[in-house]
Amino acid sequence: MNTSTPEHPIRTNVNLETMNTSEHEAILTVCLMAAFADGGKNDAERAEFKRITEGFSSPGLDTAKLYQDVLMKRTSVERAASALPSPESRTLAYEMAVCVCDADDALNAAEKDFLSSLRRALALDAPTMARFEEQAGALALASVPLVLPAAVAESAATPIIDVRPEGAAITDQMVLNYAILNGALELLPESLATMAIVPMQMKMVYRVGKEHGYTLDRRHITELLGAAGVGLTSQVVEGYARKLLGGLLGKFGGGLARTIGNQAASSALTFASTWALGKMAQRYYAGGRTLSALQMRELFSALVGEAKSLHERYAGDIQAKARSVNPAQLLSLVREQ
Repeated sequence: MNTSTPEHPIRTNVNLETMNTSEHEAILTVCLMAAFADGGKNDAERAEFKRITEGFSSPGLDTAKLYQDVLMKRTSVERAASALPSPESRTLAYEMAVCVCDADDALNAAEKDFLSSLRRALALDAPTMARFEEQAGALALASVPLVLPAAVAESAATPIIDVRPEGAAITDQMVLNYAILNGALELLPESLATMAIVPMQMKMVYRVGKEHGYTLDRRHITELLGAAGVGLTSQVVEGYARKLLGGLLGKFGGGLARTIGNQAASSALTFASTWALGKMAQRYYAGGRTLSALQMRELFSALVGEAKSLHERYAGDIQAKARSVNPAQLLSLVREQ
């Protein structure tokens, strides 16, 4: 049964634990096809998707081959749809595809064509899916201005750096709050909750930049994340892969306890990457944007390692936050942060 609200029109009640290997593979195939639908992925992004899929390969589950089949166009939406027998699994596949397409920008013509073909192959109701598409698109673009007016362009900003200890402490707490919130979102089952992690990260970087006198738009933040080796689309795909295949792998080695462990580990990674991005942005803008792309990658990697050691201290806060988040209010949550 699906429920509907103004902010979250679709709530898919599908138990990933009861889905079989073919269903998980089919949904991941759809996610990867959505990631490549715009035709604009470069070598670095393709390598990131390869890393993600290889990380989930195991006996009986060849996700590396799945990735190659998508990349070489040896599969189709019709084939993936045929492996999804229930309305719930087909709706979940479509929700994830929409969120993946929306992750890096507004939908382009190629992505709209892909989603239209996918919707037909999955035999889904167009008006119902249109409401979800509208919500996902609004969520993706809710965090920061798409393009700044020339009068407030980031390149013309004058740095205003608050060097007082209390100023740095306030920013540190803000970054920690975003990391806890994103770790909590990773624990929620809703498709939009995973998608909301990227807008939250962008909003955090936007606020860090603004506190140092830089007013940023989506392009500048995307470039900064890219320089650190953080892809927008790949983050969403990896989040869905963890949800889909983490549960499946749990059934092969430890049952429900293993699945819960996988979910907690996924939340810990999201906490770490968000905290590391925030701290990297602090150093980048406080230092007058002098870090090179190589330096940012090295710094981000070191900060992720540091953040992983912090996660245990804040695991209880993350779980409490997850219990307090209303999935029906994700759009408002992103706008208010």
